[in-house]
Formats: sequence, structure tokens, C-alpha cells
Amino acid sequence: MSNCQTIEELWELHTRKMDEYGFDRLIYGFTRYRSGNSLGDPEDFIILTNHNRDYSDVFMGEQHYVHAPMVNWALHNEGACSWGILAQMQSSKTLTPAEQRVLEFNYSMGVTAGYTISFKSVSARSKGAIALTARKGMSQDDIDAVWAEHGSDIHLLNNVAHLKILTLPYTAPNRSLTKRQREALEWVGDGKTMQDIAIIMGLTSATVEKHLRLAREALAVETTAQAVLKAAFANQMFILEA
Repeated sequence: MSNCQTIEELWELHTRKMDEYGFDRLIYGFTRYRSGNSLGDPEDFIILTNHNRDYSDVFMGEQHYVHAPMVNWALHNEGACSWGILAQMQSSKTLTPAEQRVLEFNYSMGVTAGYTISFKSVSARSKGAIALTARKGMSQDDIDAVWAEHGSDIHLLNNVAHLKILTLPYTAPNRSLTKRQREALEWVGDGKTMQDIAIIMGLTSATVEKHLRLAREALAVETTAQAVLKAAFANQMFILEA
């Protein structure tokens, strides 16, 4: 896992390994733009999943995750948690109507048993978590028994996967940069002036500014400094070409 060079390679390896433990559907999410009650722009999230589109398009596309009880748990806790607590919430009637609707949707899609891991944050603005859904036909008691035997290994593997993901280039939908846009941002990050960058890249200053403007638009930011920071967060700068 530590030798994977792309997120796609890592994710394929990780999902295959989790399937060996009975978790055949995963959804991973990470944001660096959390503030107050907001997780930031969904287009800036790192989202990885092997759920079918019928599930993920609704859960993510219609923002069901905003009201998902286990997502709420992950935002306020670190570590691993059995979905067995959902039954406790239902019996104690502590679920909101919106949370109950998310549970009903999950149950209708066969998302009935599993575990959620909330990763340790190093910044108040970042948060990452993964939902491990048990194979259809497995009860929560079944997967709890698996966790009792292998939970420490599963937790470790997911932490390693999470840390590795944060080192790999990730391009969110509608956030990709061209090679020229990335190169211009890299020179700005190195402290070069517009005139310096034009000479280095063999372009006019106007063309360099055009590349930077398009980079700002692609990354949905207002300033070039913000674009440099955002591209760096996504590991899109100074990357080694295959």
C-alpha cells in the first residue's frame, strides 16, 4: 500500500483487502475546508467509493451525508464505531426526522451494518472518515464478531490508507489544472515575479497572467496565492510525471 503511486491504485488495493474482512462497500471522504457547521464546497472534497452509482449519486449528490448520523458521529469523534449505536439511537428516539430519512434510504439500499472510522485531524479545518459497509446478508452482530477478532488490523490498514491518500495527487471534478497552469503556479510558489516567470516559460507576461487566471477559475479562488495553496493541498504542484 505504501508503494502505490496513484489514488486509483491504492483504492483498488484497499477495497480488495477490506472485502476479505466482509466490508465490500466503502466510502471515504476528506475535506481541508471545514469551518463552523460547513464542510466546505463538496467539489473540493476527496471522495472515494466503490458503492454503485444508485447509492453514491443520491448519498453524495443529494447531500444525504449532511444528515447521516454516522457522519455526525465522525465529525465529533475519532476512532472506530460500530453501527450498532444506530439501533440505540432509534430505540431512544434521539434521531431527527432528517437522520431517520437517511437511515431509511440506507436500509433500502442494503446499507444496514458496518463500521465508521474517523481519522485523527491535524488541523481544525480538516476532517477525514471512512464508512465500511458489511456485505449484504451480514448482520451487525456478524460484523461486530469480525471486528472483535480483526478490528485492530482493519483500523490500522485504514489509517495507513488515509495517510497515503493525503500524499497522492488528487483532482476533484472541475478542479483540474493544465500542465502550463500548474507550471505557472509552481513558479509563483517559488517566489518568482511575473516577468521572471515569462522569461522562464518563454511566454509573454500577458500569457502567464492568462494561465494564472484560468488556474484561479479552475480552482474556484479569487487570488493567485489562494490558488497556490489549494493546488498544494491537492498535491497538484511539483508532482513527478510518470
